[in-house]
Amino acid sequence: MSRIGKQPIQLPKGVEVKLTGTKVSVKGPKGQLERNLHSSIGVAVEGEHALVTSKTGALEDRKFHGLSRTLVNNMVVGVSSGYTKTLTLIGVGYRAAVAGKELQLTLGFSHPVIYPIDAGLTITVDKNTTIVIAGADKEKVGQTAANIRGFRPPEPYHGKGVRYADEKIITKVGKSAGKK
Repeated sequence: MSRIGKQPIQLPKGVEVKLTGTKVSVKGPKGQLERNLHSSIGVAVEGEHALVTSKTGALEDRKFHGLSRTLVNNMVVGVSSGYTKTLTLIGVGYRAAVAGKELQLTLGFSHPVIYPIDAGLTITVDKNTTIVIAGADKEKVGQTAANIRGFRPPEPYHGKGVRYADEKIITKVGKSAGKK
């Protein structure tokens, strides 16, 4: 049995978990999330806790037990408190702005980079160089942050580019004049 899978999930006030067939839906103050689980996984709600169980003890089914518990827990945390990722723009002239449903980035290219904002996410820009991505779905928040970072990842010599706020860039030493 999975060590992670057998731990109960604490349900905060205002969060409801329902399982219909293989689809689990979690509803809370920050929104509603749905996900299809493996057919061998069940979810039972007992008071203030939710238990993820493996219907059979087969090895194939046990593989999904801990994963499913973590996915349901991420959904519960997302609809109750939400997730955020912060990106920082480092470089001369690098800036960002939100215009309607788009994020406009100036990253040193000959053209601005336009990134459409997905439904369920909120993107705010502070001081033109700090981008905060917030939402209930952990995967969507993380993938959006990775996509934006992918436009101009930090380069290893000066550290210019788009980086996570808590990311440390180890810079390389540049070329030095040849000694004889």
